[in-house]
Amino acid sequence: MKYTFLQFAAQFPNDDACLDSIKQRRFGEGSACPGCGVVPAKFHRITGRRAYACQDCGHHVYPCAGTIFEHSSTKLTLWFHAMYLMTSTRNGVSAKELQRQLGVTYKCAWRIGHQLRILMAARDKATTPTQLSGHVEIDETLVGGRVRLKKGVKRRGQGQHLENKTIVMGLVERGGAFKGHIVPTGGKASLIPHVLADVAQGSTISTDTHSAYKHLGNMGFTHGAVNHTFEEWARGEYCTNRIEGFWSHLKRGISSTHVSVSKQHLQKYVDEFAFRYNNRKEPAVMFERMLAQVSNPKN
Repeated sequence: MKYTFLQFAAQFPNDDACLDSIKQRRFGEGSACPGCGVVPAKFHRITGRRAYACQDCGHHVYPCAGTIFEHSSTKLTLWFHAMYLMTSTRNGVSAKELQRQLGVTYKCAWRIGHQLRILMAARDKATTPTQLSGHVEIDETLVGGRVRLKKGVKRRGQGQHLENKTIVMGLVERGGAFKGHIVPTGGKASLIPHVLADVAQGSTISTDTHSAYKHLGNMGFTHGAVNHTFEEWARGEYCTNRIEGFWSHLKRGISSTHVSVSKQHLQKYVDEFAFRYNNRKEPAVMFERMLAQVSNPKN
């Protein structure tokens, strides 16, 4: 079942409907008034403000307080439209496309996009298990910048410069969730702490032959590696095909939709694609899950 734009437009036709939805998620039906404590409290909308007043004591309730909408003068319908676009597209939405769709300035569209990526990351953190388990694939990839080869080097992989690239480490549970991290280096000191924090002891881990992982078998994991140098893509149950598939989707999405992203904000884009991956089995409720995160304090 899909959540179509017609369904979205019928559910949130104006700012009042959006604000009512936020209030419902934050305070629910039959909640007590923070001012007088009456249960259930009855609130009436205050004209011209994103607020409600208690029928008994007049206490004001601001549903947007503490959310990404708090200090924004942009209409809630535009925020919700952006949320729909971000959750209904496979490769995300660029700031220029948000600018065209919403009719706002580029600066406003850019801010909305990044605020929604933060919201995606917060929702993912709240719903994804703290540690992956079962069979976990781990790999790293380079994102951004062109590979510059040293003089006399004719192919990639030989003396390539990494100062204009960003290293992203990924861990994916087979049939489960993905976690991604920007790491400063591709060495053991940068990678192993994430493995220990994100993977449950006793899990099976598949990697390539990166030397940083060679001692995982002595750290409480069952470890197997495949040697890509000799075009070995699987060794029994051990392979990194799923994590490499995620890298392929991430890079295609960045290059086709955003063209390029800065190192400063790359983690947000990794989190955005992780959110979609982790909700891939139920795409119809992706918008609802993102909206549910609004009820939590600002991150």
